[in-house]
Order: sequence, then C-alpha cells, then structure tokens
Amino acid sequence: MSGPRGREWPLFASVPAEELRAVLEVARRRTFDRGEVVFHRGDPADTLHLVVRGHFAARIVTPLGDAAILDVHRPGDAFGELALAEPDARRSATVAALESAETRSLHRDDFVRLRRRHPEVNTVLVALLAEKVRHASERLVEAHYEDAETRVRRRLLGLLPLYADGEGDCEVPLTQEDLAELAGTSRATVNRVLRDEERRGALELHRGRTVVRDRQALARRARLERLR
Repeated sequence: MSGPRGREWPLFASVPAEELRAVLEVARRRTFDRGEVVFHRGDPADTLHLVVRGHFAARIVTPLGDAAILDVHRPGDAFGELALAEPDARRSATVAALESAETRSLHRDDFVRLRRRHPEVNTVLVALLAEKVRHASERLVEAHYEDAETRVRRRLLGLLPLYADGEGDCEVPLTQEDLAELAGTSRATVNRVLRDEERRGALELHRGRTVVRDRQALARRARLERLR
C-alpha cells in the first residue's frame, strides 16, 4: 500500500501489526479528483477515512451562506471519527479533496469489532475527539478577539507542517479563496495581507499557490510566540 503504513495512523498505534493488516485489507480504497466530495454535511456517518495521499478540506456553510474551512487533513490523518463514536450519526461537515487524493474507508462495524478486541483504541479515539474540540475552541476565541489580518497569517502558518518538514521554503498549494475560508474572512482581505507580506519578502505569490520564504517574520506579525 502506498502512502502511510497502518502504524502511522495514531488511532491504531496500539493494535498488533498482523491484526491491523487484516483490518486495512477490508478497508475500501477510494480515490478522489481535485474538488471531489467525499461526503456532504448531513449524510449518514458510517465510515472512517484514513488519508493515504493528498489533502482534504472539511467545510461548512454558515447561516449567512458563506463557506468556511474547519480543517485540512493530510496523509496519516483520519477524518469521520464521529461515525465511530455514536450510532446513527450524521456528518457534521462536507469533506472534499484539495488535489488528487486517496483514502482507506473503514466501516463502523469493522471498527466496532476492532474496539472489542483492543479496548485501548477507545482511549485514543477519545483523545482525538478531545483534540478536535480544543482546536475548535481556539478557533472560536480567535474569531471573536483577533483581527482578520492576524487570522490570515496564522492560518497560513498553520498549513506549513501539512506541506513541508523543516524550516526551509514551503509551497502551500491553496487558492486565496481557500485561505479566506480558513481564516473566516474575504478573499480581498487575504489578497491584501499576502501582497503586504510579499513586499516584505516573507513570501511569493503565484497562481493558486503561495511560497513562504520567511516563516519566522510571518509568525512575528501573526503575534505568535513560537511556531507549532
């Protein structure tokens, strides 16, 4: 199997390798083109998706009709955990591929059998869900108390670990519309902030992508004491 091995998904860290291989063998391989929807908000939630290749955005539409990206998932991540936590659950967001991508789709019934044999998986699942709640709480506080320009810089910095390791230059292949949805602001605001950072030498703008050159300077202007 290309992409992450089963051991690289934190949810399965405590599962014996032989049994994990058996679980992944029954998982369905799914491929997606750029922009293709994995599932829509409100759909029945009966599968967990393990990201093998590419990146996926979880989106919602606000009561005002604006789109907002809640999170971006990379290889080694899992999404759709709520399907495993409660029966008859519904999807809380629409998830779509940001590029050509691939997942392994694991049905709830298969996961339930795995949890019965390895109860420690429940602890990891609870920790993953708790992390998502913490992350959502941080975003809510930012939305109320940070200006849009700061949010744009922070969302851009937060994307860097998804696309590159280390401290060198990093290309983020998302459009300004995508960044606006992540930051909860307009494309015009994103463009203004990125143009300002380009003049300062922190990044370079290209069609449909941004190359970050100086993440430390960007972090200072985002009022981050350290990079995560």
